[in-house]
Parts: sequence; structure tokens; C-alpha cells
Amino acid sequence: MPTIDKRVDAYIKKAQPFAQPILTHIRKLIHTACPEVEEKIKWSFPNFEYKGVFCNMAGFKEHCSFGFWKQSLMKDPHKIFGKTEAMGNLGKIKSLKDLPSDKIMLEYIKQAVALNEQGVKRVLAPKAAPNSKDLVIHDYLTKALAKNKKAHTTFTSFSYSHKKEYVEWFEEAKTEETRVKRLKTALEWMTEGKSRNWKYVKK
Repeated sequence: MPTIDKRVDAYIKKAQPFAQPILTHIRKLIHTACPEVEEKIKWSFPNFEYKGVFCNMAGFKEHCSFGFWKQSLMKDPHKIFGKTEAMGNLGKIKSLKDLPSDKIMLEYIKQAVALNEQGVKRVLAPKAAPNSKDLVIHDYLTKALAKNKKAHTTFTSFSYSHKKEYVEWFEEAKTEETRVKRLKTALEWMTEGKSRNWKYVKK
């Protein structure tokens, strides 16, 4: 049986008028492809789980986004990932016409669900090499910062080392639940202008 989260209903209701039918349709397709789906609100937008997160969606002022948690491990026979944005894998969705056909959407959603069913783990990007300035900022952090202007400003102004401290803290989490908790705490700290190790900074 699916797990319906009333907060997702509220999220869609509060979305821009153009976004409501898009989000409603995506949600319907997800439930069709995975009848046992569990809905949750994480990072301030709807996420869908079956043995772990497999996709999410979000509505913004002028567009919507939809993304797969393990997109890097998925096959893309219909080349729908060619428009990948910072958030989501289908580019900026401004109308139902911007979505692939229902048949293709269902195919990809089922593929994402199958990865979780099979216990396939998401491959994390390698940590930056010592003294490297090529720090990998993952999409879950980008999404969270996009929702919190103060935290975004703080993170952007951080030195490379301070950014790295936060990024590695998230990546070192053994479970998704732990990472989500760390991300929530980090956003609170960054909103206050604090670095990862602010408690140990001598005053």
C-alpha cells in the first residue's frame, strides 16, 4: 500500500498555478509505476521512496523540476537526461508538454525503483584530492541551499576549506537518515553564518 503524505498535498496546493497540474501528474505517474511508494517531504520538497529515495520533484516560481536519486546509474535509451539542470534531470519543466510521454516516464520511474529493489548503491563522486580546488558539490546540497538564501550566501562566501568541511561531513554519513539530519543542522548553522567546526573556533 502506498504511503500518502498530506504535506505533499499542501506543497502542490501552494505551488504556482502552472505548476500544480505538472506536479499532480508526476505524482500520479510515480504511484502508477510504484504502488508501494512512500511519500515524504525532505529538503523542503516532495521525495518518493521505495527501499530508499528514488526520485523527487519541486515547484519554483517559473518552472518545475523532476529528478532521479540514482540518475548516474540509470540507462537513458530515450535521451531524456540531455537537459540536466542543477536541480532535476529533465531541465526546466514549464508545462505538461515539457515532460516525456507517460510511457517513457513510467519506464524510467520503474527503472529507478528496480535499482532500489536490487540494492544498488549510489556511487559517490570521489573526494577532491589534497590541495585541489575542484570540490564536488552534490545536487542534494545545491537543492537545499537554493531554498535558504542566508545559508546559500554563507556557503558561497566560505573559503575552500570551510566548504570542504561541510561537504565531507555529509559524504561521511553512513545512512541517508544521518545525512539528512546533518544537512538540516548544517543549514541552521550556515543561516547563522557558522562554519562546520564553529564550536572549536577560539574567540
